[in-house]
Amino acid sequence: MAMRRSLLRLSSTASRAWGSRFYSHTRLIPSSCATVESRRTAVKGIAVAGGFAFAGLGISSFASAEEATADIAKIRSEIEELVDEGHGPIFVRLAWHAAGTFDKASGTGGSSGAKMRFSPEADHGANAGLQVARDLLEPIKARNPEISYADLWTLASCVAIETMGGPELAWKAGRTDDADGANCTPDGRLPGADMGQAGKTVSHIRDVFYRMGFNDQEIVALLGAHALGRCHTDRSGYWGPWTRAETSFSNEYYRELIENTWTLKKWDGPEQFEDPTGDLMMLPSDMALLWDKEFRKHVEIYAKDSDAFYADFSKAYMKLMELGVKFPSKGWFGIFG
Repeated sequence: MAMRRSLLRLSSTASRAWGSRFYSHTRLIPSSCATVESRRTAVKGIAVAGGFAFAGLGISSFASAEEATADIAKIRSEIEELVDEGHGPIFVRLAWHAAGTFDKASGTGGSSGAKMRFSPEADHGANAGLQVARDLLEPIKARNPEISYADLWTLASCVAIETMGGPELAWKAGRTDDADGANCTPDGRLPGADMGQAGKTVSHIRDVFYRMGFNDQEIVALLGAHALGRCHTDRSGYWGPWTRAETSFSNEYYRELIENTWTLKKWDGPEQFEDPTGDLMMLPSDMALLWDKEFRKHVEIYAKDSDAFYADFSKAYMKLMELGVKFPSKGWFGIFG
């Protein structure tokens, strides 16, 4: 982490020196790196056309002119501090819920606009508790007004995933913010945890994700983010974590699904499943990945092969983060101007 932050400071200094003419590009560090730490420290600066490129920072500044002065390396470092304090999972949930509203038929929803700042979207049941994440990021936005809320939320989720041991993600800037809630999406676009019957829950998952343009393999890969965080009774009504490492990104979610034993939890809350210790839980929508044979085959692959999961998750997650986003179309911004 120290080496990575040193390089981030170097990147920040170079960025300020070049000002609006600075251009940076990053490439992914392969998931074949033996450990999380080796992925984090496999970072080196290389010269590119008189500027700098930093491998493994997980960001690329194909930025719009409006955000050309945003110091992404500095912002990223500030986000990492919050992730180190344990806030990573809620940043992933924030961006996921902002982006997961996309509807490919109408072209509405998605991460652009940062519409969750406004009612009625901020008040949707699925977004309960996400004011906490927005409040945590607000001081970063205040210190860095050049970045849009939409870019900040999505960047925070990518930094969180990377910092917690996940794959490097090719995030890029260019999302804009809405001025008001006129384009808020209707409630019900995000996946629910239970439709009352196994078959209906499976169908609901497909309906929601197919609406966004995902296939079965991408659905299972995206739900692997449940390796992070936990449910809270005061937010979703459910309780407990999916894994024993709530702030570590891994394929543990799939391994628990396949290898553990799950029975209905006896309690006064909504229907959920628990392991023999009572420490871990799965939602009906998680169990649906076992109940459906097409979903299950991907669960079995990811439970055995973390590299396959990381590769597929990276693609699916960046697709999610960019659904409906109209990035600037007039060439690369930077030293090529």
